[in-house]
Formats: sequence, structure tokens, C-alpha cells
Amino acid sequence: MTTAHELYAKGLRDHLAPALRALGLRGWRRTFSLPDETHWALLGLVEQGGPSGPAVQGGQAGQAGQGVQGGQAAPADGPVRYTFDLSVVRRSDWAVAAFPGPRPDPRAVYGIETWRARIGEVLPVGEDVWWEVLPGPRWRVALDDSIAAVRHYGLPELLRRVERDRSGTGETYLDLAELEQVNAVLLAASVARIQRAELVDKELVLTGAWTRADAVARTVLHGVADGFLSAGDERFHAVRCLDTLGRELWTVDPGAE
Repeated sequence: MTTAHELYAKGLRDHLAPALRALGLRGWRRTFSLPDETHWALLGLVEQGGPSGPAVQGGQAGQAGQGVQGGQAAPADGPVRYTFDLSVVRRSDWAVAAFPGPRPDPRAVYGIETWRARIGEVLPVGEDVWWEVLPGPRWRVALDDSIAAVRHYGLPELLRRVERDRSGTGETYLDLAELEQVNAVLLAASVARIQRAELVDKELVLTGAWTRADAVARTVLHGVADGFLSAGDERFHAVRCLDTLGRELWTVDPGAE
């Protein structure tokens, strides 16, 4: 019987890595980056029960592969679990720091990152998420699901973090804890939560896993936008709703009505 390790190796080689490259990432095996002239926008594969994580890069870097429980591999016949680390590093900072290697490893902590996170932190669940490869006819389901997570959440967040650092825009209006009450209302209406609330160019920009075809989400979010506007905050005059890929969905602008 084909083991989980054998299936994982095959899936990484023939399915996961090619799919990540098709999304615009460059790299191979377990570390990938988005092409950008000023920043390293990185994605790294962290594994439990598979090959060991990266070596620590340089004397000032922290521990790599932080999600590996106890740093021990699973039994040879056990499942393989994996997740992704995301990080953004300015190319200028990397050059000055002079760490070994041609580029940062997203699974290592160097202390010069402008941002880093586990992918679970940018998913709707907001907590650590691991995918598990097990023998059986549905062994590729985990791979497909993790690719979707990178496509819809990981990559948009990397791009947003790079652009935010490059432009210096995007002041946080409310953090996730402050949005808890509003998101409870959305949950009660079966509408996806607000993932980010930022001030950009005199507008409040709300981002979430919504679609233009969702009439319920549009109605409920219009009411939420009216509530934000009624506070009379002079820092914004309109509310825009975007999906997780940054595409425009709806705008509530009293001045335009």
C-alpha cells in the first residue's frame, strides 16, 4: 500500500508545486516567492511527519519551522501534515543584513521582516490550520484545499502587505477584536465576516469573502456601512466593500446619492 509519505512526495512534485507556480509564484520544493522589484514576498511549506524544516539562517535568526510540534517527525507510516508560512522582507533590508543565501527563507525568523504570519491567521478561521495527507482515494483533497487557501487568501494578503509597506497607506480602522460585535451580526445573518477594516484615501475599506452575486451580503453590509458612516468620523466619507482578491463589490457614499 502506498504510504502517506509517498503520496505527499508525489503530490508536492506533481500537483502542489506546479499549482503554486501557475499562480505566479517562483520556486520549487518548499519555498516560493512572488516576483517584485522591492520586496521578497514569500511562501514556505512547513511540514509535520515529512522532511525536516530549514536550518536557522544566521546567528540572529530565530527558530525555523515553528509549527512542528516538539520538532519531531511522525512515525514513518503516519500521516503527513503541512501548512504555510508567509513573510514579507524588503530587498534592501535583506542586502544590508547579509544573511547567508540568495533570498530569505519564509520558514525562518530573521527579525527584519515587515510582516510574517501562518496562513491560518489570514483565513476566515483566524487560527493555525494544518492540512493532512492520508492514504486512500481522497488523498488529494487536502492538496486542493490548501492551494485554494493560497489562491484566495495567502497571495492576496502577501500582495496587500507588500503594497501597504511600499506606499505607506492603509491605516487600520478597527482590528479583529474591535470588529467582533459587527462580525457577530454578520454571522447571525449568514454573511462572511469582515476580515479587515482600513482607511484609504478618505474611505473606509472593508474586505471579506463576499461575492457580487450575494444579495444578502450586499444588503447586510450596506446596513453596516450606514452604521459606520453615522458615527460621523471625519477620516472617511464613504465605505467600500472588496472581496479577498481586492476586487470592488459595493460602495456606500452618501455624497453620491
